[in-house]
Amino acid sequence: MEAPSRFTYPFRYVPHPLVVEAAQALIARLDAAPEGDPLHSLKEGKMLGVLITGEGPLYAFSGLAGGSSVLPGFVPPVYDLTTGYFKQREREISAMPDGPEKASESARLQDWLFSQYRIMNALGAESSVKEIFAERGLVPPGGTGDCAAPKLLNYAYRNGLKPLAMGEFWYGRSPLREVREQGRFYPSCTGKCGPLLSWMMRGLDVDPNPLDTELDSPAEPAIIYEDDSIIVVDKPAGMLSVPGRIGAKSLLEWLRERFGESVESCHRLDMDTSGIMVYAKGLAAKAELERQFASREVRKSYRARLDGGPWHHALKGTVALPLMLDYYDRPRQMVDREHGKLAVTEYEVLGILPDGGIDILFRPLTGRSHQIRVHAAHSEGLGHPVRGDRLYGSCSPDDRLWLRACGLAFFHPEDGRPMSFGEGV
Repeated sequence: MEAPSRFTYPFRYVPHPLVVEAAQALIARLDAAPEGDPLHSLKEGKMLGVLITGEGPLYAFSGLAGGSSVLPGFVPPVYDLTTGYFKQREREISAMPDGPEKASESARLQDWLFSQYRIMNALGAESSVKEIFAERGLVPPGGTGDCAAPKLLNYAYRNGLKPLAMGEFWYGRSPLREVREQGRFYPSCTGKCGPLLSWMMRGLDVDPNPLDTELDSPAEPAIIYEDDSIIVVDKPAGMLSVPGRIGAKSLLEWLRERFGESVESCHRLDMDTSGIMVYAKGLAAKAELERQFASREVRKSYRARLDGGPWHHALKGTVALPLMLDYYDRPRQMVDREHGKLAVTEYEVLGILPDGGIDILFRPLTGRSHQIRVHAAHSEGLGHPVRGDRLYGSCSPDDRLWLRACGLAFFHPEDGRPMSFGEGV
């Protein structure tokens, strides 16, 4: 099999076939590990990494496995925090009474720890995690440097191995909070690994960010309805609803070019989601439409194609899971029963397709970020990610997210008459 010409862009990628092959070989080995084998602890659920080098594949696991930082067949940690000064001082601080002194000592120990994590990059430079984050005016969050990807790259550089391709996948039991499924590849996290991997890849010829090319030429929006108060428009996939950090033209800007600066946003769709939206002409219409969204008077429906596999749910039902932002892995959302806000989605299976995919209609009763995508993918939801979802599903060659806002119903902000567009509302 031909080696890749450039290294994997770790934050949005399709795994190279060599990475997939190496991951499958590792999964087979772990599946065969009996109880008592140190590898058996990984079945509790762990993010694993594969790095293809000129000398063959390397493997790593994130964090600790069964309380250990070292397992046979996996690269060592960047810094072993299970022994030595850190472990001893951690025990001492844990025994201190709660209060300002304990918090101060804990912060001081964390700061010391990140000075011990010495990382290399492809240029042969070496720096600490603390220094790498300081370049950006940031403080590294807890656990930085313990993910699989930085372990793999650091080991390769220190042993004169050339990184060719990389991928991270989940193995074992699904966690209760994040969307993780056995055998699926996921992008590296942005909070801990974003600054770190960007520094470590200096000197590598890396694939471009696919997001940049995907935003070059999204399809043209289509106006469905327009009057003196509102514009109903069909947003194409790949276009932002409102201006964002990436610099691409948003639908709001596109509408203002055609209808004037009085056009205002009332709600949003994820960039990758296509479908029906309403924009206001003026602040009065905006305020009334936003009131309707907040009071759940607006009815919305979404059509989706889910990944196949055995269906263990009713053909019609409701998913209710509390969601919150995964602070260290933005923009992903996660399930959190303590701090999350309840999100409720009705669903109706429309059919099982010949390829095993699931044609489904969603009616969200709340409006949380990524609500449908998380409810579809999470193990306590439907357990079937939306096809083409690179945040919560497979990193597949699929060219789009199979999720469309297919219906929208509300009351006209000027005269209160019911307005309905699309299907399923």
